[in-house]
Amino acid sequence: MTIFIDMDDVLACTYEKHIELYNKDYQQQLSLAEIVSGEVWQNVPEPHQKSIREHASQIGFFTDLEPKENSQQVMEVLCQKYNVYIATAATQFPNSLKEKSIWLDKYFPFITWQHRIMCGHKHILHGDLLIDDRSYNLKHFNGDTLLFDSPHNQHETDYNRVYNWLNIAERLL
Repeated sequence: MTIFIDMDDVLACTYEKHIELYNKDYQQQLSLAEIVSGEVWQNVPEPHQKSIREHASQIGFFTDLEPKENSQQVMEVLCQKYNVYIATAATQFPNSLKEKSIWLDKYFPFITWQHRIMCGHKHILHGDLLIDDRSYNLKHFNGDTLLFDSPHNQHETDYNRVYNWLNIAERLL
């Protein structure tokens, strides 16, 4: 079985990093628990929205992310059992291509460069399963899909949802 797994907000705590930077930049106390839907920038005052949208363009943003809880352990077992690829949109932000590779080397060294797909659109992927937090990536995938839970996808009802890496382990291991 060939499995494609997204990086941002699936393996990496990207959403949480936006909140951390916002709180630092504006001396706020916003928490993930306070956000019930939408992107981080949609949950702050309008004058602050642009700065959040620019976080991903900052040098070091992608290398400084924390991995999702249990992701490393579950991924290591998945890679032993299945043909697993990281499929991440890395061409949108100029620094992210290199930074995502550095991040994967640090946290997921068992995923070699041959199993990393740094792309734009994911509709080109063909395999058995795609795990992603963005429904627009799942929409045109030709295999099975799992929507990884995030505040920005709370209104999506067309996909099977997983809430964390232990849910993924229950389904696939």
